[in-house]
Amino acid sequence: MIALYYLNKRKHRFWRRSHLNYHTSHGEFFTLFNELDDESFTKSYRLPRNIFYEPHNLIKPHIFKQDTNYRRSISTQVRLAVCLKYLATGSKFSQIAENFRIGKSTVPRIIEDVGDALWTVLQPLVMRELNENDWKKISKQVEEIWQFKNCVGAIDGKHVYMFTPPKSGSSYYCYKHRFSTVMMCVADATRRIIMEDVGSMGRFSDGGIFADSIFGIRLRENTLNLPQPQPLYQNGEPIPFVFIGDEALSLMPYLMRPYPRDNLNIEKRTYNYRLSRARRIVEATFGVLSRKWYIYRKEFECKIETVEKVIKATCVLHNFLIDKMPGFLDNNESGLATTMFNDTNVENLLLDDNMDAYQVREKFCSYFNNEGAVPWQDTRIPMSLQRNT
Repeated sequence: MIALYYLNKRKHRFWRRSHLNYHTSHGEFFTLFNELDDESFTKSYRLPRNIFYEPHNLIKPHIFKQDTNYRRSISTQVRLAVCLKYLATGSKFSQIAENFRIGKSTVPRIIEDVGDALWTVLQPLVMRELNENDWKKISKQVEEIWQFKNCVGAIDGKHVYMFTPPKSGSSYYCYKHRFSTVMMCVADATRRIIMEDVGSMGRFSDGGIFADSIFGIRLRENTLNLPQPQPLYQNGEPIPFVFIGDEALSLMPYLMRPYPRDNLNIEKRTYNYRLSRARRIVEATFGVLSRKWYIYRKEFECKIETVEKVIKATCVLHNFLIDKMPGFLDNNESGLATTMFNDTNVENLLLDDNMDAYQVREKFCSYFNNEGAVPWQDTRIPMSLQRNT
């Protein structure tokens, strides 16, 4: 009976696997992290080693964990390195856990905590509320680079793919036959993200998501501190400062979209071309996010709340690294995004019942074909655009 007792006794399971005991000696942060040269380090974590400690020092109080009598907590530097490795490679949680010698269930909690801390700390610094002078500066940059006056940014949405959220049904099932959440962004001429809205279900259109977003509501109510209307040319009629978007968005006095594609004359085709040309800045911004953060090239495997925090973290890191790294935008398409971010939605929504919006668009159309015409515009309009736009 004693022998049977010991044979049937439940085998004791250690609460910590043996390979995790070598976290501080064989983990990636304590080996490869310190051994990589500067170039390899930047490719692996998407920022130089000397800049790594700047966001770390800012978010350290928000991600610090207390040691216990049973084990030491994971340091704040390791936590930031784990999050950056996930954003830069999109690797599975199990692979990151093995490389850093930490628990598999610990990785998503670290990513969620660090992503939330990055957004909380960096958002007021790199994505702050803009005033009238800031909008004028953006407008001047758009005019100099893209020859579109009185434009203060381009708007577009991006479907971010993820595994099926539990108990969500078809709410996140988009028209691309994949599960996604939508990231709506506003970008300036230098590919900085001015504002963003994350978390909408993939089954909704860009126009509906924008209309219900905080930014869309503030734009309709004219509470964005936009400058007073200014003429497009000398002695011209004052025209409001506007954002530009594709066909999925509604026409508003402060939001310009292309003309419908049927029965267009050359003047309207020219307007559509000039607007689409300037709108590429937001597509290029999505392209930079894709090239720098490989997580966008794969499906998110974390819960929907974590997905939103990760996306917000990449947005503030994007602006932060533009300020800190002069060559951060190098080796990216100048003005054109990668094809995987070309999510043009051609759904034609009903236009706002506001004649002012139509009049503003007509003023821009007239300006592009007269005072604001450029020498190359007649020859630069592609033949396919002349036929179909």
